[in-house]
Amino acid sequence: MTKFILLAVTAAAFWTPAFAGDAAVGEESFKKCKACHSIIAPDGTEIQKGGRTGPNLYGVVGRPVASDPDYAYGASVAALGATGAVWDEASIASYVADPTGYLKTALADDAAKSKMSFKLADGGADIAAYLASVAQ
Repeated sequence: MTKFILLAVTAAAFWTPAFAGDAAVGEESFKKCKACHSIIAPDGTEIQKGGRTGPNLYGVVGRPVASDPDYAYGASVAALGATGAVWDEASIASYVADPTGYLKTALADDAAKSKMSFKLADGGADIAAYLASVAQ
């Protein structure tokens, strides 16, 4: 029986998505994002008061890339949006780790670049989990 439990726990660890993050940790980590981003619900409720340099991140998980009508996206992000790409937790985690690198890979374009110069070396999955949790 012990071998079965150990096998089940080991298998579950491999089946857990690599991008699964901790929303509570992500909420704390979002302080790094507030200089440029806010999270404002459609009814105007400020979930996270922040800067307006970047787009509002309310509902970003599941939203088409470059679709906030109140934000002027850079050419590369707009080009990615034109492909029909949609933000999910994994893509957000990859993007915040290296925005320009993500766009270069996603667009297969070495000239792609991002307006977002900040790189979040660790914790991208947590930020993505937090963003997913605030719009539920």
